[in-house]
Amino acid sequence: MCGIVGYTGPKEAYPILIKGLKRLEYRGYDSAGIALLNSAGLNIYKKKGKVADLEEFIIGKNTHGNTGIGHTRWATHGEPSDRNAHPHRSAGGKLAMIHNGIIENYNQLKQELLNKGYSLQSDTDTEVLLNFIEEIKNKNQCSLEEAVRIALKRVTGAYVILILDEENPDTILAARKGSPLVIGIGKGEHFLGSDASPMLEYTREVVYVNDYELAIVKPDELILKNLGNETITPFVQKLDMELAAIEKGGYQHFMLKEIHEQPHTLYDCFRGRLDAEAGLITMSGVQQYADELVHAKRIIMVGCGTSWHAALVAEYLFEELCRVPVEVEYASEFRYRNPVIRQGDIVVAISQSGETADTLVAIEKAREQGAIIFGVVNVVGSSISRITHAGAYTHAGPEIGVASTKAYTAQLSVLTMMALNIARMKNTISEENFLHLLKELQQIPEKVSWTLQHNQHIKDMAQKYKNAKDFLYLGRNLNFPTALEGALKLKEISYIHASGYPAGEMKHGPIALVDEHLPVVFIATKDKVHDKIISNMQEIKARKGRLLAVITEGDTATKEICEDTMVVPEADERVAPILNVVPLQLLAYHIGVAKGYDVDKPRNLAKSVTVE
Repeated sequence: MCGIVGYTGPKEAYPILIKGLKRLEYRGYDSAGIALLNSAGLNIYKKKGKVADLEEFIIGKNTHGNTGIGHTRWATHGEPSDRNAHPHRSAGGKLAMIHNGIIENYNQLKQELLNKGYSLQSDTDTEVLLNFIEEIKNKNQCSLEEAVRIALKRVTGAYVILILDEENPDTILAARKGSPLVIGIGKGEHFLGSDASPMLEYTREVVYVNDYELAIVKPDELILKNLGNETITPFVQKLDMELAAIEKGGYQHFMLKEIHEQPHTLYDCFRGRLDAEAGLITMSGVQQYADELVHAKRIIMVGCGTSWHAALVAEYLFEELCRVPVEVEYASEFRYRNPVIRQGDIVVAISQSGETADTLVAIEKAREQGAIIFGVVNVVGSSISRITHAGAYTHAGPEIGVASTKAYTAQLSVLTMMALNIARMKNTISEENFLHLLKELQQIPEKVSWTLQHNQHIKDMAQKYKNAKDFLYLGRNLNFPTALEGALKLKEISYIHASGYPAGEMKHGPIALVDEHLPVVFIATKDKVHDKIISNMQEIKARKGRLLAVITEGDTATKEICEDTMVVPEADERVAPILNVVPLQLLAYHIGVAKGYDVDKPRNLAKSVTVE
């Protein structure tokens, strides 16, 4: 979950590290720190708070050095504080290390160190691992590389570690298991990062490090080895990401930028795949496993947070269009159950980052039991994309805001295309219905653009509702997951408690919450259950609840019973969830801003959840 950067080469490392940390701050912002190697030795600077606090703390200090590592933290072991911030220095003083992940058996290792007289300066598992490595190095009189290899064979958990050694001032030692690591290849220099964003302006050639690999990184040399000390040939890939994609581009926040990018990102998602005029959907991953998908007796979808909501929408679509049973699982629960997985089951793993720890473990478990794993991810080269049998990228581009927006609508679009593609292969959809839905889907980017243009009033609505203590979000059928997603966005960004429910379940408990202070948000667009939703709205109105609704353009009858409305164009109910969520994203954003919060970096959250 933390962000890590590294540099070794002819340039001054400090400016590169600080800029890189700012780009990775979406991964954690409890504290930040850097370690620099120069002729005088190892300098470590770290500070509780954001990267800007670290930058201010360092003013006037010695930042010279051509090799360095940096870290921005999402706290796991130990509260956010200066002493728990990374990098950590070893007891001997010559090693510095940063770490992204969790060492699950750190207590055992810690006790071993304490029994040998070590005194630890922090509460972190990272410092324990660093001193464990140093102890092995000293006891065995071996190289640091060998000590790391031995230590990691004892470690249980997930990690990316970067280590500096005063005795090797131009070298960064790195290793990975379960957390992401990218190495950028420059001319006489190398860059390291949790993702490619810190190195975009310096190089387009990168190596994605795999699990159980160790990298020895020098300015003019990159050596990859496995834990058995066998050398591996690095696979160099070209980045197609643009620097502008990770800048705000004049918007106040990344979240607002990413909400407004959705017409473009949806177009990119459809491009080369969807051709309504020709009546075609082309998805190579689906075609590759066409027989397995057509004959599957069951599909299991796994995800976390927003990705789980996308899976819930897909459940409705796949069951209606493909006539196949679908189960939707929280990856964090699925990994600890003993689920019944049969040979030939299809498991669809949905993740924006492609690095979500719970989802990774869940699909590894399913794959071992004979399932076909299909990935729906955004990040090219990510861990999930590399261990699945096949998949589809969402092409949403970098998503910096912690609360997912454009990645969610892109996931829905990919899953809808998959459902249509499989349904046609199975002959479970009529040609007329298929062509109709293709046209509806192709019109979605334009309709999202219309929605963004016609909901400027949501900013004023936010002022009206910003002091509410609770919200209730209600929807039926395909818009029940939309209600869940709307509630999640509000919780993440504004810290207002919000619950999403199926509207039909309202009478079975949640209606007890309704009074004149409670805003109740209905997703009430025109569909086959619209009359039912209107009845539910009347029940809220009768109890003096404050009615808000997402409604279809021109629906004056629904508008009349609401205190406030957000309007979307008419769309087939099976593609409408892509559209209906957009006003709810705007509502959450504007309420968060109205309350004075940093909506790009909500408290206690990080973008890519690479720890359990």
